[in-house]
Amino acid sequence: MSLSGVCVTAVESRPAGVALTPSPAGQRPFAARIKAFVALTKPRIIELLLITTVPVMFLAAQGVPDLWLVLATTVGGYLSAGGANALNMYIDRDIDALMDRTSQRPLVTGMVTPRECLAFGIALAVISTVWFGLLVNWLSAALALGALLFYVVVYTMLLKRRTSQNIVWGGIAGCMPVLIGWSAVTNSMSWAAVILFAVIFFWTPPHYWPLSMKVKDDYARVGVPMLPVIASNRVVARQIVLYSWVMVAVSLLLTPLGYTGWFYTAVALLSGGFWLWEAHGLQNRAKAGVTGAKLKEMRLFHWSITYVSLLFVAVAVDPFLR
Repeated sequence: MSLSGVCVTAVESRPAGVALTPSPAGQRPFAARIKAFVALTKPRIIELLLITTVPVMFLAAQGVPDLWLVLATTVGGYLSAGGANALNMYIDRDIDALMDRTSQRPLVTGMVTPRECLAFGIALAVISTVWFGLLVNWLSAALALGALLFYVVVYTMLLKRRTSQNIVWGGIAGCMPVLIGWSAVTNSMSWAAVILFAVIFFWTPPHYWPLSMKVKDDYARVGVPMLPVIASNRVVARQIVLYSWVMVAVSLLLTPLGYTGWFYTAVALLSGGFWLWEAHGLQNRAKAGVTGAKLKEMRLFHWSITYVSLLFVAVAVDPFLR
């Protein structure tokens, strides 16, 4: 049976209480509807994207960038990423209904209809592109639209359900805010932006794989071949360590190339060192055959968010200390 067939069969036998049809209009109050449309944009994920956008603008400006430009870029970034996330939910609504961690998404509960979600996502994509083009620059507009299309078409439609490398190459979309932040200020590209793009590229798999290890039963249930679904914890942990070492090494390239100084270097070394400690700890526990709560895979997941926040705050602060 094909993967799509597995998903359809599973939807037909979904757990009781999971809705795939819209609730009657009278059961969808206005405030709850607004909240549901906001949820379609995945605000918590967008927070991480903006954390990698704004600090790069400070680095590109070598100080404080124009604050109206920062506002225009962050609003445009939210609209673009929000549109991508809404379209992702539209495409994945069948498997979202079967996974515990996505069972309360608006399309699953019926608070938003598929047609509404599709229209909302397309509208945000169009508005964000025009917004960037008119208020920032057309290079940033092209990068934002490229990121949206890559996430929706390449990751969600082509890679996610077909290969365990889905998050590796699909993660390119999550790297684009770095380029957008730089281009917003300079209307050009730079090796500094490319290096930070690479940091996020190598950060994404060891950031997401620990979470995938935690919820691999969810992914297995719907036939999504995340690496932890098809490989042992030992194999996944080894991959996490490899990507982690490359990520830390790439993060240190900014200083010898003259883009950052002592402050960024210190933060990159300390935070990266702690990351590697956690990654090797996870690998050691996986090698020892530890499973369940004692594997503590979520420690690295939570630290990964702290790490990227610290690193990019250092990117923003460093120009003032040189």
